Amino acid sequence: MKPTEEYILKQSPEFQGILFYVISVVEQELPSTELLFKWGIPYFYWNKKPFCYLAPNKKKGFVDIGFAKGFQLKHNQEYLIGENRNTVKSLRYYNLDSIPDTILRAVINEAKSL
Repeated sequence: MKPTEEYILKQSPEFQGILFYVISVVEQELPSTELLFKWGIPYFYWNKKPFCYLAPNKKKGFVDIGFAKGFQLKHNQEYLIGENRNTVKSLRYYNLDSIPDTILRAVINEAKSL
């Protein structure tokens, strides 16, 4: 089993649902991405460059979908969280039902143009 798969399967069922859903959306929007296990978390690479990571935060109860060039994104700023980070902005999801599919896809598609 790949390290990414092991990592996801060790998460709570709620986090697993979020992770699997986000993975499926990223792979639909960017079929040529590569999901690797970097820095202890699942990390998508696109065109051989870091694109976005998936980081569950058990203490605070959310999954952080961090975009490597998030501060360059212009749209959907009301959904993106910077929190004292220099380059990354992220979407945060507390449960599967809270994921606005259109926003997630819009952010992915804007990020791929950077």
